[in-house]
Amino acid sequence: MNRILRNLLTIILGLSSSLVSGQTTLDVETQATVSSGDHTPFWLQANKYGLSSLEKTNGYLRAHLYHPVSNDSTRDFEFGWGADVAVAHHFTSTMVIHQAYAEARWRHGLLTIGSKEQPLQLKSNELSSGSQTLGINSRPVPSVRLELKDYWTVPYTRGLVALKAHMAYGIQTDDRWQKDFTHQQSKYTEHTLIHTKSGYIRVGNPRRAVTMEIGLEMGCLFGGRSHQFSTGKESILENDGGFLGFLHAFVPAGGDKEEGDYKNKEGNHLGSYVLRLNIDQPTWNAGIYGDHFFEDSSQMLFFEYDGYGEGEHYNDWEKSRWFLYHLRDMMLGAEVRLKRQRWVNHLVCEYIYSKHQSGPVYHDRTPHLSDHVAGRDNYYNHYIHTGWQHWGQVQGNPLYRSPIYNEDGTIRVLNNRFSAWHIGIGGTPLPGMSYRILATWQQGFGTYDDPTTKPEYGRYFLAECKYAFPTNNVLHDWSIKCAFGYDHSYWTGDNIGGQVTLARRIPFN
Repeated sequence: MNRILRNLLTIILGLSSSLVSGQTTLDVETQATVSSGDHTPFWLQANKYGLSSLEKTNGYLRAHLYHPVSNDSTRDFEFGWGADVAVAHHFTSTMVIHQAYAEARWRHGLLTIGSKEQPLQLKSNELSSGSQTLGINSRPVPSVRLELKDYWTVPYTRGLVALKAHMAYGIQTDDRWQKDFTHQQSKYTEHTLIHTKSGYIRVGNPRRAVTMEIGLEMGCLFGGRSHQFSTGKESILENDGGFLGFLHAFVPAGGDKEEGDYKNKEGNHLGSYVLRLNIDQPTWNAGIYGDHFFEDSSQMLFFEYDGYGEGEHYNDWEKSRWFLYHLRDMMLGAEVRLKRQRWVNHLVCEYIYSKHQSGPVYHDRTPHLSDHVAGRDNYYNHYIHTGWQHWGQVQGNPLYRSPIYNEDGTIRVLNNRFSAWHIGIGGTPLPGMSYRILATWQQGFGTYDDPTTKPEYGRYFLAECKYAFPTNNVLHDWSIKCAFGYDHSYWTGDNIGGQVTLARRIPFN
């Protein structure tokens, strides 16, 4: 009992100390975007955690009050919280509760309850096109998230092996948007649950020149109610959101309802294998990374059982035979930072290929043909759920065309088979000034189910400059950011536009 009381007192003292430690900050920001063409230019709205709009004129006034969790190693307990609200014009909603969360850290573990922006792992938030599974393109989802946020060194490995990981369960908040967007005439889901998890291993001492990071990122949509339409008639499917639903989201198993003989794993499972090699030198550092996306076991395991019987035994395992899949779909990237340069000190180059998707053939075994070939993976789409999206924005890499662009009222990704080159350049030419340039070229083929008649192209460009006023200036807490965007694209239209963001940071001591 005394030990419990001591731990409780430690928690209370830690909470009291953190609340008066002078770390609370208020960020106030206003943004205005004006464009001509079909939409807001691509890189003026993508990878902004969903706080953006396709409308040609849009803007918001935003206030973010937060108290971060510190990494003070002398304290076992730390607490933090944040509230981030925007009043928007020409967005999917006028009042946007963008973030609202409470956090508690105990030693290396961090518990977050609520919706909070989570940065990219193993890639640059500013210059990368984005991760393929756990991206920064859509609104944060209210979740309960437990994680090792920073690398924890495994004992007895001489500092050569370290781990970090996370696991989260949440619920998506776009029910009303889905109904309005589809006019309740095409597939939509309500009360969709989401599960994400990741794990990373770092090999090598971070004080040495070379380290390697290997990881797995996964997501799953499950539960909720799916509304489907066929020949004008609506059918409603109640997905499993109970204990087994949560369990099968964590460990892929079970099967969706009304599947008959052809059982898939319950829910919409997807993920990425990620890898990064880091080289650190006195005047520069570099990283080479890969991100292989998979939508089911065919690209996760690269093999599948194909030894079914014939006739009435077409569902029985009778032969020792397996079908092997090729590894073709991949994001490959390189990042370089020049420590002693100012005008150009940060460079990223990425290549993305997603056209294979386990091949163009999908065939489940039948009494007449027992072969089982699971191609046509249809990345980010799903036959029951509305795919890997939230509020119309894909939750991974935005080069997979987000459903919010669709003019037919369907929530589906209409371009998931493409190749693309992406370049990012950044620098800090003057004190307080930074810039970034993004340039992307894409060749898309639509989807296997709805292909284009010929390759269609997209070109996207962004030039952005930010200036933070110096501390000896009367405007020392202010910053201003100006951006120019341009698209020439079959997928997003021809767009040109500008964006101005004015922000002030107010610390509370």
